Amino acid sequence: MGLHKVADNNTSVDSRKLSSKEKKLRRREELVKKKAVDEAIKSSYMKDDHLVDFPAFHTYDRNGLLVRLESGSGERLSFSLKRYIQELLKVNMQNAYGPEWAAEEKIKRREMIAPEARYIFVRSMQSADSEHLCNINNKEEVHECQWTGDGDPVVAFVHYRFIVEEEIPVVYVYELQLQQCVQGRGLGKFLMQLIELIARKNQMKAVMLTVQKKNISAMNFYTSKLRYVISSISPSRVDPLIGAEKSYEILCKTFDSEAKMKLEEDGRSGAD
Repeated sequence: MGLHKVADNNTSVDSRKLSSKEKKLRRREELVKKKAVDEAIKSSYMKDDHLVDFPAFHTYDRNGLLVRLESGSGERLSFSLKRYIQELLKVNMQNAYGPEWAAEEKIKRREMIAPEARYIFVRSMQSADSEHLCNINNKEEVHECQWTGDGDPVVAFVHYRFIVEEEIPVVYVYELQLQQCVQGRGLGKFLMQLIELIARKNQMKAVMLTVQKKNISAMNFYTSKLRYVISSISPSRVDPLIGAEKSYEILCKTFDSEAKMKLEEDGRSGAD
């Protein structure tokens, strides 16, 4: 009996040693993976112009629109461009945020000029007809944001960043804003397709964004037209009771199985 107990004890020690080795190996793998993710994020930010890789997306000439796209960053915004995108954001989003807008606007203005902020700006190439363009099918009086800076009029922009969510490198779309006069012409879908290509090109594994629940048209646009889903990290998925009190949902589109597991499903492999 005694010898048998000793053998059992030795087996137990060997199991503990093996378990310890496995933990060290797993820890090492996690560190290697984290380093790779950090390098992907760093490499993405080192590129000055993410449009260069996609010449087919330099212009958009469809549905009565002729526009050109250009890249930008938060720390290089001119005064007139900064003022314009802040005003366009307010025109488009103030009603959706309701009483939360005053506080939210201050946060968004800081985000827009951060060094990490990356932009795609859309400029009309129909400047001579821009006033007419913004009045097409606009029978009601609408508060439009008008470009007053130099160069071709800016009619839309995307603000995006390269970040990490649940250990997954993603492109997070902070803003997709279009003047009302260019909405409903396929431009928003075109811009999101570009963002998805930028994400894949830079080894990001998903595109994510936040949508206000009151913004029904935006929610339908992302979920129905672009096939985004409510992420597992969205408040309504984490805790329905808390989610019911929140005014927003987090949406995502993933590009591989790991991202899908962590950002679309419950985030645990082998979960019940």
